Amino acid sequence: MKRLIIMLLVLAIGIGAYFVLRDDGLLEQVTETRVEQALLANGVPEDLATCMAPRMVDKLSINQLRKLERLAPEEGEGRLPTSPRQALARLNRVDDEEAVRVLVSTGTTCGLSSLRDSIGSELGL
Repeated sequence: MKRLIIMLLVLAIGIGAYFVLRDDGLLEQVTETRVEQALLANGVPEDLATCMAPRMVDKLSINQLRKLERLAPEEGEGRLPTSPRQALARLNRVDDEEAVRVLVSTGTTCGLSSLRDSIGSELGL
């Protein structure tokens, strides 16, 4: 009985901590930072990673974000895919259509925004 009470107390503290961290935005900040670092580690330019991370955290669950880790190179693969076939093989490893869709659409949106900003600055707009 004593063990059950301790387990329930630990569970209650854990749930309470989750809601406090979530409401303060701390949990989201930590997750966003980790996503941004993972994007950078996998060759995404800094401005794109900074744009993509908060959008991905808003649209994907923690489980889906973890599935995206499967994009990392496996033994014998280079850091970045060198052909469309290799890129598709990595995307297929994710095994979550929504996560891949969010990754691609977020990357496209942020890439176009970055391109627009750089063209605008070149033209003095």
